[in-house]
Amino acid sequence: MPFNSVHFLLFFPAVCVSYAFLAAKAKGSRPSQCLLLAASLYFYANWKPAYLLLILTSVVITWLAGLGMERFPGRKKAVLITSLVLNLAILFFFKYYNWLAGTASLPLLNVALPVGISFYTFQAVGYSIDVYRGTLRAERDFITYALFVTFFPQLVAGPIERAENLLPQFKAKPGFDYRRITDGLKLMAWGLFLKIVIADRMAVYVNAVYRYVDDAYGTALLLATVCFAVQVYADFAGYSGIAIGAAQVLGFRLMKNFDHPYFSASVPEFWRRWHISLSSWLRDYIYIPLGGSRVSRPRHYLNLLTTFLISGIWHGASWHFVAWGALHGIFMAASRLTAPVRRKIRLALGLEDSERGIRRFWKPFQVLTTFCLICAGWVFFRAPGLSQALKTFRKFRAIPSELAMAEQALYTESDTGPFLTILMMNRKVTGVGLDFMFVNAILCFVLFSVSFITRHRDGRELVNGLPLIARWTLYLALIFGILLFRSLLETEFLYFQF
Repeated sequence: MPFNSVHFLLFFPAVCVSYAFLAAKAKGSRPSQCLLLAASLYFYANWKPAYLLLILTSVVITWLAGLGMERFPGRKKAVLITSLVLNLAILFFFKYYNWLAGTASLPLLNVALPVGISFYTFQAVGYSIDVYRGTLRAERDFITYALFVTFFPQLVAGPIERAENLLPQFKAKPGFDYRRITDGLKLMAWGLFLKIVIADRMAVYVNAVYRYVDDAYGTALLLATVCFAVQVYADFAGYSGIAIGAAQVLGFRLMKNFDHPYFSASVPEFWRRWHISLSSWLRDYIYIPLGGSRVSRPRHYLNLLTTFLISGIWHGASWHFVAWGALHGIFMAASRLTAPVRRKIRLALGLEDSERGIRRFWKPFQVLTTFCLICAGWVFFRAPGLSQALKTFRKFRAIPSELAMAEQALYTESDTGPFLTILMMNRKVTGVGLDFMFVNAILCFVLFSVSFITRHRDGRELVNGLPLIARWTLYLALIFGILLFRSLLETEFLYFQF
């Protein structure tokens, strides 16, 4: 049941009203837990009822494993390994078997990828590891634990929650808080705006270009890559915003998943701000157990590369995702390796002060450089395959000649300016007109402006401080934009495929 569907528009208020009624009338949290669990299972079953068997299998395995590790401490490691093998085997079969079978010329199977399987598998596996480490007591109540794994706001695309944060919240008796509810609704509305108005519209141009990599101009591919950077952020941050807002309306706190990642001044900083729940999961359950940075320098870099290769494979069963993960692993290792040299150069050039740090005028250059590196990675992420990604980079080399063609056309055939001339040249391949791209440019400016204004403060706090008329003008503009653009196109959230 996608968040951007009419079905969810009817489902969510019904759940909220029923939940509030039970919270007010029932004693304890059990009735509310049962309602949320039933709603979560119904929410997930709307994609394909058979998928419920898989997620419930994961729930049962990890719940029993948690109890087994505490009851049989001498066999704790064996119980953990059994839990990991069973869960990862299910993930491997549905997500990776056909990919590896095609590579090894084995028979392919007609199996569909269960939506959200990577997310809930990592969440359940994280619980098992926490119990094994002794940082978390095993949850003895099956209903509470099942709700932890299946909680519908973050079930299919995160955030990937930690048991220590979410399990205690399910045991508390819910209460009513007007400010909490309205702030949650505002976050949901902003998430829908990001998805429907910005991400889906960017997708039209991105899909038109990347569908025909062989025929597209280098300039079109470059512009499509930048548009995809906007699309993937608006799409996934939009989903996370809706998920966190929906949970907040119900009275639960989910972890923050995005923190203005495109204002990062380095690739390591980007990964502290982008998909925070996955980044921290990989850090705590993969990178640190491998030794982290507490090993020799070559081993440290190998740990970084291994972690990001796993991140790439987690995102998709294809070589272009592996390349994307490897590229970011190389970026991370290179950033650590060259950090002392780059600092000496900045100090020598007066771009950094030994006491005050990097000078403010140099920060935008760092942000722009980081954004370009991230966009280079997005080429591998978005391209249909590895060969098309490499072809895209080769086509980038033709951009100077295309600019020369546009300049020539400017003097002979057109008076629209070189940038608009390039768009007109690319229209033959993309079918996307100048008016469409003009609206896209406005939406990018809106997104940048809002992100810049809210980079140090919660946007809801700023809105709450505005006069009543100004607040409702923003609300109505948001709702009008969602309704207007939803009538034009509708796509699934990008991360549903993972």
